[in-house]
Order: sequence, then structure tokens, then C-alpha cells
Amino acid sequence: MNYLGLDKEKIALTVDELNILLADYHLYYQKLRNFHWNVIGKNFFDLHEKFEEMYDDAKLKVDEIAERVLTLRFQPTSNFSEYLKMSNLEESISELTDYEMIEQLIKDHGVILSQMRKVIKAADAAGDEGTIDLVGAYIRELEKTSWMLDAWKMKTTETHKAIPAK
Repeated sequence: MNYLGLDKEKIALTVDELNILLADYHLYYQKLRNFHWNVIGKNFFDLHEKFEEMYDDAKLKVDEIAERVLTLRFQPTSNFSEYLKMSNLEESISELTDYEMIEQLIKDHGVILSQMRKVIKAADAAGDEGTIDLVGAYIRELEKTSWMLDAWKMKTTETHKAIPAK
């Protein structure tokens, strides 16, 4: 780890958390492909396109996470059977309504965000600013996507409720 100036023992926990995030992103990617292929109904065109945009982004993140593990001089997990064991996410059936697909993705985003925060905590303890920077950007992007999906599922009669100041 000399070329990065990081302690290999301290960074090992970060790598463990990154590998779990990698597993999460693989299941998330496949779920998005599933939803892209199987969405039906009046929202087909919008969601078919949105799911493709989201799985393209997830595919890039899978590669970036694995490359971060390699940068830290560890081996990324790369077997789907291991991903299924490690991931915080579960596979999804294909026969869901468009609304149920969005609900599932919002739920998964919460799980992925929680894992990202574990990565940040471990990276902070190891002094690993590179991982903090990478995953911090992911958090911001996924929070925005979650907001957009949540807005999609809202009824047009709903409004944003202001939170009173304390």
C-alpha cells in the first residue's frame, strides 16, 4: 500500500464494505434490467427509458467500485454466487406493477445508501479520502434519484409539506 500511503490492515475493513457495496450494485443492476424488460402499462415508455438510464449508471458504478478495490490492492469479489450471499438486497420477481417496481427501487436505495455510509465510515477510520470522495458522490446521486422516483409515485393532488422551523 506504499504508493497510496495507506495502512493495509486499516483499509481491509473499507474493502470488505466496498465488496458488499459491489454485491449490492450487481443485484441492483440486475433488478433494473428485470424491470426494464418487464415494465408494462401506460408508463411503459417513460419507465423503460428511465430504467435503462439507471442500469447504465449502475453498470458504471460496478466497474468503479471494483477498480477502487483494486486500487487499494485487494481483490474485488467477482462471483454472482458470492454476491447473492453478501448483498443486502434481494432479487425481485418480474411480475410487478410499475408502481411496485418504483416502490422496490426506493426501498433498495435506502439499503444501498446505508451500505454507502458504512463504506464512508470505514474509509474515514482508515484515512482513505479517495474512497470517501467516490462514495460521497454516489450518495448525492442516489439521493437525487430517490427523490425523483418518489415524486413520480406521488399523486398529483399531493403537495410538498413544509417542515416547521424549530
